[in-house]
Amino acid sequence: MENCGVYPLRRHAQHIKQPFTETGTLLYNFVCDLIELLVKHQSPKMKIALTAAAVLTPTESITNGVLIIEDGKISKVGARTAIEVSSGAKHLDFPDAVLAPGFIDIHIHGGAGHDVMEGDSAALAAIETSMAKHGVTSYCPTTVTAPLDKTLVALEKLGKAVKNSQPNGVRARPLGLHLEGPFISTAKCGVHPLADITAPSLELFEEFWAAAQGAINLMTIAPELPNAPEVIRTASARGVRISLGHSDAEAAPTKSAIAAGARHATHTFNAMRSLNHRDPGILGVVLSDDRLSADIIVDGVHVAPEIVKIFLASKTEERAILITDAISATGMPDGRYRLGTFEVEVKGLTCMLDGHLAGSVLTMDSAIRNVMIFAQWSLQRSVRLATLNPARLLGIDDRKGSLAAGKDADVVVLSTSGEVIRTIIGGVGA
Repeated sequence: MENCGVYPLRRHAQHIKQPFTETGTLLYNFVCDLIELLVKHQSPKMKIALTAAAVLTPTESITNGVLIIEDGKISKVGARTAIEVSSGAKHLDFPDAVLAPGFIDIHIHGGAGHDVMEGDSAALAAIETSMAKHGVTSYCPTTVTAPLDKTLVALEKLGKAVKNSQPNGVRARPLGLHLEGPFISTAKCGVHPLADITAPSLELFEEFWAAAQGAINLMTIAPELPNAPEVIRTASARGVRISLGHSDAEAAPTKSAIAAGARHATHTFNAMRSLNHRDPGILGVVLSDDRLSADIIVDGVHVAPEIVKIFLASKTEERAILITDAISATGMPDGRYRLGTFEVEVKGLTCMLDGHLAGSVLTMDSAIRNVMIFAQWSLQRSVRLATLNPARLLGIDDRKGSLAAGKDADVVVLSTSGEVIRTIIGGVGA
């Protein structure tokens, strides 16, 4: 339920054309009172104390930890021996679980049967509710290459959704858009429609920027394309994080893009020039340059477990980021599902179109568990790849991505094996 629509319900009764009977009025008032009571019960302004076997901040693990939430923010975090839980606080104890920061997905196209480019409130509500069930508290709705008119309409709708985003129950909240395409290589486009791919230009970037009301946080671009450095410099100056991907670039243009301001790489290995020991190309630069963070799809389909281990050894827990690249089929049965303006065939964990992988049905909690299995990493190390690291990339680590006093109360309660027990967003859900 939307906060802006709850309390005025009784006030709006006079505008309903069909008059209430006396019984109807009593019933209507009862429903209004009940809804108001439920919303108050979920209010982030309540003081809440969470205790668990451990708190993963994630840079440290606090045994027998406690986390205090007030007004939707974390006010205290530490060991139970150091922090007293006041008698007036709502106390939730998870003796066999751990507390971690809410997950952040910077690359997601949809879920629960909906694509983010639909842009309407019902579609986004379904996607955001589905994500929250898997521990995601914040995300970047990600576009896919489409005809210009459809892209501009989607950007306008999504930009408004970001600008108007308000606490609204246990739903992941949009941070800003990820523009994936159309500034990508035709040689490494994957399933992006060839007819709609175009060379980077400042004029087109300005159109995208205006349509999205400046709500573009991340943009994928192929560095070898004409005008790429110029567009990278301009977008970076606006605060857009530039990610290199869908690229057949050699090493030289990749390094030029980094010099122009690029700081990240999109779904490393996928839709990317292969590594050669004498011609390292974009992949060699991505893996070796510490100025770049990089993300990866760890679903066991896009990248083999051995490659995941090589990636993590190269980028380390400081610069590796997990993404889902999830599409509308996530959480749904096998079948045909929308990705942008086209449909893909989904069977099991695989999404395909004309012999090419087309996104995933991966969830972020599964990605974390896969890292634990594939690389034998601890839960604490694995969680960092979906929390602090994406927050740092987006420049929001002052308020998200870790559990510390003053930060948003976005918390996920996990089993020791990484299963989601509860998701709390801005203090709501506790």
